[in-house]
Amino acid sequence: MPKSVRLATILCSCLGMLAVAAPARAQNPNIGEQLAKSVGLDGFGQIDAIRFTFNGQVLGHSVSRSWVWSPKTGQISYSGKDKDGKPVKVTYVESQLDTAPAMVKGSIEPAFANDKYNLIFPLQAYWDGAAFDDKGTQKLPIGDGSAREVVVSYAPGDVWDLYVGSDNRVVAFVFHRGESGLKPSLAIASWGAYKKAGPLMISTDRRGTGDGQPLRVWLTGVAVKLAGSDAWVSAK
Repeated sequence: MPKSVRLATILCSCLGMLAVAAPARAQNPNIGEQLAKSVGLDGFGQIDAIRFTFNGQVLGHSVSRSWVWSPKTGQISYSGKDKDGKPVKVTYVESQLDTAPAMVKGSIEPAFANDKYNLIFPLQAYWDGAAFDDKGTQKLPIGDGSAREVVVSYAPGDVWDLYVGSDNRVVAFVFHRGESGLKPSLAIASWGAYKKAGPLMISTDRRGTGDGQPLRVWLTGVAVKLAGSDAWVSAK
């Protein structure tokens, strides 16, 4: 179970991906399992490594962060820029954060948590034991049509309204921040451009608004390395 963490980047503030907090008690864990299975839960154990680049544009700011994550060992490699725009490359292990440099603990690891949730949110929410509540068929919050609304809740009040298709994959979402003392934020975005990388199905493009401003998040270079192989399997 992840520890509480407040992400300080502007993208996290607008997207709400993610303020990880103590998960609420699951109301219907079967819904969460259905969503997680639709994007690769059953095959996740086959994965030795995942690489991807998180790209975001919101409020006139752009960001690009590249990662290689080994879920079984907790090793993470980061390639991007520091707050001054200087190139940074670093590798660390999450279980050894106590001895990691301050930059890793203060900015890189929180950024990874944010980007990982963007990559595999249905899986992560299921693993966290968040509450899943099926609201039935509702009008989509962006674009035309309708889909099943599944509300995912974390204590102390952050909420994601997921809109899922007949295949149980997210097609749109709305985020509401509910933590006391923080300015409420609202993000609305479509989830599209699904690609398959090994057992995973990843939405690689999200478009909408964050706090009323244009917002886009997209993932590039997504690939996985399966157990017993040194070859990367790119998302297609």
